[in-house]
Amino acid sequence: MEEDVGVTSGIRAMPVSMIVKKPSFQSAVINLKEKFNWLIHVLFLRQEYDECSRIIDETLHESKGRSEYALYAKALILRVKGNIHESLELFKKCHMLNPTYIDYLKQFGRSLYLLGRHKAAVEVFDECLNIDQNDWETYLFKGLSYKYMRIYDQAIKCFRKANEIHPNDQTYLELGKLFAAQQDYKSAVEVYLEGLEYSPENPELLTTIGLVYIRLGENFQAFQFLGNSLTLDPKNPKSILAAGSIIQDKSDHDAALLKYRIAAVYNPDSAELWNNIGMCFFGKQKYVAAIACLKRALYLDPFQWIASFNLGLVYLNTDQYASAFHYFQSAISLKADFSNSYMYLAITLNKLGDFDNSCAAFKKAIELDSNDCTVFLNFAIVLYNNGYTQKAKEIFSEAEKIFQTLEEDDREPEMMDQRELLMEALGVAQ
Repeated sequence: MEEDVGVTSGIRAMPVSMIVKKPSFQSAVINLKEKFNWLIHVLFLRQEYDECSRIIDETLHESKGRSEYALYAKALILRVKGNIHESLELFKKCHMLNPTYIDYLKQFGRSLYLLGRHKAAVEVFDECLNIDQNDWETYLFKGLSYKYMRIYDQAIKCFRKANEIHPNDQTYLELGKLFAAQQDYKSAVEVYLEGLEYSPENPELLTTIGLVYIRLGENFQAFQFLGNSLTLDPKNPKSILAAGSIIQDKSDHDAALLKYRIAAVYNPDSAELWNNIGMCFFGKQKYVAAIACLKRALYLDPFQWIASFNLGLVYLNTDQYASAFHYFQSAISLKADFSNSYMYLAITLNKLGDFDNSCAAFKKAIELDSNDCTVFLNFAIVLYNNGYTQKAKEIFSEAEKIFQTLEEDDREPEMMDQRELLMEALGVAQ
């Protein structure tokens, strides 16, 4: 089931004139059908669904099932409780009672969307647009259906059209997510910044922009937007987690842990949070605490590949090679295109005495990323340690070609130390 987008999750207070467009009953009958609409509306807003359902059933009994508002409210309650198929039938009845009222048809399409019947939902939303060409919500829902059908060009058109009619935070967020999913992060940032022009104090927009800037490697910009988000919503776990990760990247583990402590109060079941906490302890060389936190992250989300990868790193650093092998294999099974998983698996296999498979893993890592200096450097070290000096020199020369292209900031101290030791061992002049 797809997640509800939440744009019109509440029930609307519709005037009597909107509920019955063309009354064909006597006024006494109409009043009978509508006399409890106000009470249904209030109970729904209070989320007192049981009492609201009781009033709805009484109203439907008295009106012989012809009270539009009662049917509409019952359909919404059923959908909130997860009975989407039943809500679908009730929205259909509402539409039959009043074919010109777009909300009934729109909610019918939305229920189809939630059931994953995206093609059928698009057809219903097209019918909605025949009634009203300027309904921005219809374009939003239609765009979401196209998004989950992976017809991205149509989804983008729908989201842009929705914003032309009525700029809305949700539309900007969905459009930005669509660009981010296609790894077009610059376009995503442009969309989010445009959204901030209409809603400058939206914490979710500010947080999302910060996360995209992290993806772009622009941590200073990211920290600014995340800071603004936390000013507006100091308890936002997503913002705290993202800000903490930037601090953690600067190796200020204690400051990052202070941030994570706040996030843990409001979102204790976040696998990402426990993964980051674990890596902070790893950076502080508190390996037992790191393993405990990373295992909790995997308990909360068994399919989180990065937690498996990080557990492999911790076990490799503590010379527990069998456990390291297990978790690197697990990380690869969940994400097979990450070259570092193969590199560290190769190092682990060499420690376990399996030199042939170690070389195969290094070759796979190079196949996935032929511009990573550390892969070539580690491969050369393993070859040298196993007596293949000439082959080690060849691989080291490949590492040097990449090394010369690196910026000063990318030349990590550990890599520099290993490079100098290997050059001395191989008798290569600097």
